[in-house]
Amino acid sequence: MSAEQTPSGIPADDAAPSAAPTSPGGSTPSSPAGRPARARTPLPTLRPPTGPPRHPTDARKANVLAGRITRGGTGPCYGLVTDDGRQYALHGPGMGSFAVGTTVRVTVGPADQTVDCGPGTPATIVTISRVA
Repeated sequence: MSAEQTPSGIPADDAAPSAAPTSPGGSTPSSPAGRPARARTPLPTLRPPTGPPRHPTDARKANVLAGRITRGGTGPCYGLVTDDGRQYALHGPGMGSFAVGTTVRVTVGPADQTVDCGPGTPATIVTISRVA
């Protein structure tokens, strides 16, 4: 193997042919046929993680709940149990009728201290919608 060649048989960068094609102005073209020149610097890479995340990576809004209605009807009081088993006592006049077992998404606000809607963490309904 020649000193000017790499093991693959392709000439090394420092052993470029001396008869390089030139452009009409006499300089060597930087890239063929209008293609942008490739960068010679290596691309950045991410380091491997040092461990699992310390905090949840899919953060939820604290005032948005999703679950099943346990005490329904036309309101203004509703019962809700979330998938993790937390029970809420929701108050919201004029929010509509929800049957027991309906899956809903609820945006809640601070509880009205003058209203008792039964067992569970009290909260006031800001918005409520059925989930298909």
